[in-house]
Amino acid sequence: MTWFASWFDSTYYHLLYQHRDSSEAEFFISNLLGYLKMPKGARILDLACGKGRHSIFLNKQGYEVVGADLSPESIAAANESANATLQFLVHDMRKPIEMGDFDAVFNLFTSFGYFETEEEHLETLTAAKSMIRAKEGLLVIDFMNAHKTIQNLVLAEEKRVGDINFKLRRFVENGYIVKEIKFTDKGQDYYFVERVRGFLLADFEAMFAKVGLRLEAHFGNFALEAFDAETSDRLILIARPC
Repeated sequence: MTWFASWFDSTYYHLLYQHRDSSEAEFFISNLLGYLKMPKGARILDLACGKGRHSIFLNKQGYEVVGADLSPESIAAANESANATLQFLVHDMRKPIEMGDFDAVFNLFTSFGYFETEEEHLETLTAAKSMIRAKEGLLVIDFMNAHKTIQNLVLAEEKRVGDINFKLRRFVENGYIVKEIKFTDKGQDYYFVERVRGFLLADFEAMFAKVGLRLEAHFGNFALEAFDAETSDRLILIARPC
């Protein structure tokens, strides 16, 4: 089993990252929708949606939304909010979803770069492109600013959540930003790892070109301010089919 299949479907993943609330997601989505100006009723695919915090807010803004994620546990939680215009399904983002075309595909909160090979990342982008409506559709990727992340990497820290003390170690290995997660719960030791490829803006541009996407705009934070490799927290990319 891959690291992301086991870790993201673990209750400990949600425990460690429980501080993530909906306010940040709503701020970003509101700014994004203001920029994109998509009409109400447009179909949006939230690819790697987790428990659906972005999907749920998008749906409340009047959009028809499908949220997809590899984690059955996350989708089970998201399905508690499902309705006639908000659906969730377990899905591997390397493959297309046979549910018709979407006006937009969103891949948010660094939900890219998990795979071992370039082919798998290109396969993911190709699948996303295949689900976008012709030339007028778009792809939004919200990624970390890998340059700043690496420059400011916190090599070791501990986070206590309830009765569990998570010991975290970070390092860069073969182009991947790696986080090791160790802890003990009820007398049992656990070990998980996160591995995300440190893609830069130029890397995305090269991958887009290979699959027939063109970069339309990019931003450096959730307020959609200009991107700066040294200071920006995020790398937010908006692309369309060529």
